[in-house]
Parts: sequence; C-alpha cells; structure tokens
Amino acid sequence: MDVRDLHPWPSTPREAEEIQDRLRPMLELDVPGPAAPRTVAGLDVSYAGGGGAGDRLAAAVVVLDAATLEVVEESVAVGTAAFPYVPGLFAFRELPTLLDALRALETTPDLLVCDGFGIAHPRRFGLACHLGVLTGLPSIGVGKTAFVGTYEQPGPRRGDASPLLDGGETVGGVLRTRDGVKPVFVSVGHRTGLDAACRAVLALTPEYRLPETTRRSDRLSRDALAARSG
Repeated sequence: MDVRDLHPWPSTPREAEEIQDRLRPMLELDVPGPAAPRTVAGLDVSYAGGGGAGDRLAAAVVVLDAATLEVVEESVAVGTAAFPYVPGLFAFRELPTLLDALRALETTPDLLVCDGFGIAHPRRFGLACHLGVLTGLPSIGVGKTAFVGTYEQPGPRRGDASPLLDGGETVGGVLRTRDGVKPVFVSVGHRTGLDAACRAVLALTPEYRLPETTRRSDRLSRDALAARSG
C-alpha cells in the first residue's frame, strides 16, 4: 500500500498541517515502550537537490541486534521528494520512500529510531510520530540540534540529561552520550516513553555521539545515492 492510500497527499502546507492535526490524536504517548527491544531500526535519508519537490533521495533502514549492535538486515529505496522543503513539514518529503524501504524488510523492528524529531516539533507531530502512527511501531526521534524549545545544558558526563521544554511542556530530553561532547535531542514518537527512549539511545551510543542506527543508515543512504548518481 502506498502512503498516499493511508491519507490524502497534501499539495499545500495548509493541507499538510491538517493531516498532522488529524493524525496527532492517534499517538500513544502514555505507554512505557519496549523495555528490552531485540531489534532496533535506524532510518535516514540522503538528498541530491535543492529542496524542492522532485529532488532525488535515498531512504535507508538498518536493523541492528540491540544486544550486539550487529546488522540484522538492511534496506534502501531510491525515490523523489514528495513535498517541497517547508520547516515543520519535512516528513512529507520523505515518507513515501522511507515506507518503501521499511516494507522491503523481512524483520519487524521492535523500535524505530529516526534522524529527526517526535513530539519535539512545533505541531507535536514530527517524522517519528508520523512513521509510528502509519506503521504502528514504537518510534523515537534523535536530533543533532533542537528544533523547538529551551533547555539547560546537561551535566558533562555520559548519561547526564536535562528536559527539553516548549511552552511549559516537556517535549524531549537533552542527553549527553559522550563525556564532554555536545548532547543529542531525544523525543518520543509513538508507543514509547521518554525514559525508555533515552535508555535506548544510550545503548546505541557505545563509542560515538550519534546512535549506531543513525550512523549506519546515514552511510547506507549516502552510498546508495552516490551509486545511483554514478
């Protein structure tokens, strides 16, 4: 099934925002989430283009064994951006190709880790939320920078965290994954809680600032785009 069969595909920012508003009540944000996921999937997209609809892109999904961080399965789909670049509506560019990559998997991951945001989003419905609702899978977002909100710097040691606040609401966690290194920004997408999300991110960062899921899916998407360009 194409994502366009799951909800009408927007042609304007207003239509996209209406879809976010319609899907937001479907989020399950009051559940603890998987305590010990066996498989964790990282999702990332690489682009060739200037930000318009129709830009070529490659979407990669890398499924890791949560205990060993060994690759269980990989999937790549190449397509075109389905929406122009509009802040807050980035998911609409990537969703069709990301879902193509997910559908090609034989493994059903216990947790999706998106390079982006969940409820730490102006409309409380980032990519991790959208993917979670459409797939029914627990999902979180891990951002390199904050999209919304304010925060105090967490302590300097790995595992130190502080709340990401927006309008008086905790929308995520600012998590230090390496001693003395810039934190990452963790937010819930669907069917999991913030504590479980932060635990998962720490488990996925034994050596580097960014989760292994993000690092490996980023590399796979870039390689696929380069191969197609060549």
